[in-house]
Amino acid sequence: MRYIITLLLLSFLNCALGQHVIVLGIAQDGGFPHIGCQNECLLAHENPELSKYVTSLALVDAETKQWWLFEATPDMDDQLQYFRELTNGEFPYLPTGIFITHAHIGHYTGLMSLGREALGAKGVTVYALPRMIEFLTTNGPWSQLINLENIKPVQLIEDQKLMLNDNLSVEAFRVPHRDEFSETAGFRIRKRKSDYLFIPDIDKWSKWDTSIVELLNDPKVEYAFIDGTFYEDGELPNRAMSEVPHPFVTETMNLFRNETRSIRNKMVFIHFNHTNPILFKKSAKINVVKNGFRIAEQGKQYR
Repeated sequence: MRYIITLLLLSFLNCALGQHVIVLGIAQDGGFPHIGCQNECLLAHENPELSKYVTSLALVDAETKQWWLFEATPDMDDQLQYFRELTNGEFPYLPTGIFITHAHIGHYTGLMSLGREALGAKGVTVYALPRMIEFLTTNGPWSQLINLENIKPVQLIEDQKLMLNDNLSVEAFRVPHRDEFSETAGFRIRKRKSDYLFIPDIDKWSKWDTSIVELLNDPKVEYAFIDGTFYEDGELPNRAMSEVPHPFVTETMNLFRNETRSIRNKMVFIHFNHTNPILFKKSAKINVVKNGFRIAEQGKQYR
């Protein structure tokens, strides 16, 4: 009887937890601390607890014991173990699939660890839009992962829903970005009753033919994990920020200045460059939060 009660309790807890997202990293492609950084990054070198992994999300289905990874970052090895620790080892070590936004180093290079030099994985499904799949297929060493069947590439169709199971689906859409080697995807993760948006990289909101304000006004959108790479103009010393365009956090907040606090509260900034004061200054964090927005927290669950 006690065994049956325990099983029923576990089943109830799994259903209660349901489907949710766990943030596995919040930094820009180079991580924090960042290579060559001798200013604010020294704090993270001296205090490793201040370090942050490169931006990545885990999509979790507690009912089916499945999970999916969004972005294969340079920190993927550590993030797989991190996910295992955060979830008490209740899920498989490898995800059911990996979704890739684009071919910049912080978003796909972790795939190398699935090869025969490291894990020697078998048939890990990798989802991406067509140019990204072509990039992996036609360029080494990524093509070797496919030839040796370490990964199984699956081409997503833009703006078409992909069913993951009875509880979850994912829809990829294009966003404007520096597309040297592939297009850049954003993802809409659909649960039964609410959705998440994941747009870690975009050039400027004005370049996109979709209104981010209208998207967040959709009552189904619960959280939007949005490009917060730079806080404001002038952040990169001795470099024109137009070379690496992103919507500044201050620009995005201004864009939503006339929206209700409940709408602004859906916005979760993520993908912070090592120069972004959100990573190391309380005043920047306070300013974002007091204006009704959120800052992604590594290790936090969003449900």
